[in-house]
Amino acid sequence: MFWRAAGVLLVLSLVLSTAASQPCEYPAIYNFGDSNSDTGGISAAFVPIPSPYGLGFFHKPAGRDCDGRLIIDFIAERVKLPYLSAYLNSLDANFGHGANFATGGSTVRKQNETIFEYGISPFSLDIQIIQFDQFKERAIQLYKEAKTPDERRKLPRPQDFAKALYTFDIGQNDLSVGFRKLSPDQQHAAMPDIINQLASAVQHLYKEGGRTFWIHNTGPIGCLPVQLFYLHNPPPGYLDEHGCVKAQNEMAVEFNRQLKNRMIKLRTELPAAAIIYVDVYAAKLEMVSNPKTHGLVDPFKICCGYHVNDSHVWCGNKGSVDNKDVFGASCDDPSAYISWDGVHYSQVANQFIADHTLNGAMAEPPIPITQACHKQ
Repeated sequence: MFWRAAGVLLVLSLVLSTAASQPCEYPAIYNFGDSNSDTGGISAAFVPIPSPYGLGFFHKPAGRDCDGRLIIDFIAERVKLPYLSAYLNSLDANFGHGANFATGGSTVRKQNETIFEYGISPFSLDIQIIQFDQFKERAIQLYKEAKTPDERRKLPRPQDFAKALYTFDIGQNDLSVGFRKLSPDQQHAAMPDIINQLASAVQHLYKEGGRTFWIHNTGPIGCLPVQLFYLHNPPPGYLDEHGCVKAQNEMAVEFNRQLKNRMIKLRTELPAAAIIYVDVYAAKLEMVSNPKTHGLVDPFKICCGYHVNDSHVWCGNKGSVDNKDVFGASCDDPSAYISWDGVHYSQVANQFIADHTLNGAMAEPPIPITQACHKQ
């Protein structure tokens, strides 16, 4: 009797182990975020992102703040889905495999300023969640009303929402706003609310049937070249050993610590959810710390735009410097650069981040995205 019971347990264990190792078959991706993962939202809503953005892969501007693909594009490739259409893009959009609610400049918390002041998007995370709710309701209604397969082709199937992958990459702009408006103490005091609002978004999607969540932390914001513009003779200790703004990176590290702890707690609150916390900070810092090892130039060099001394003409824009017309053009070899335009990463940097995170090596729990649907 004992051996029979032991045999049954062994077989059950093997079955469960095999099931957990099977790749997930995500029918769709729903993404929420800022310019790190915006595939055309802010371009559709406001002024289109110009050339030379997009030329390195799409051969034309593609609504992305990059010379080519973003991490979300590499995620789509990894799980064998087409690139995501932006929810706000009404032309030639295909939502049969998901939708992207991210917009450049988005924050977790609503900000009391316009996009024309500092580039902060009006589509904060709570608005993106409202847009998702509207999208889901309308998509299901239209799918049911559709009379032909062709009418359904660009719509998600109602059952796909529960099996979809839900991705987040947002929070960097909340820190940027804090650096402009708040003292360090005020920024620390605001951080738990930012984290809780992000957690509330996950909770809401869980109530709507979502079960698999892939959540990026925020990167080393103090290592973005734009943070060093107009910086002359910084005082001792202002920059860290990598040449990044030390206080800003410390704030990002604290944000990530609180985010990770909240995601761990969220797993107990949402018992059927698979919640993966992804350390993109570590992947980005590795590039900045060891650029030559990875065949990259100085991390503070910018590929696209005119940036000489204190004269700056942004990528794709025209300007005047010393009474001469200047265009913010691309460098000859974007694949050698970490920074595309001083704020956003190049395609090769995004691919590096994807290659070092999608395999689960920098995730908690350490599970590849292709198996993230299996709750640990």
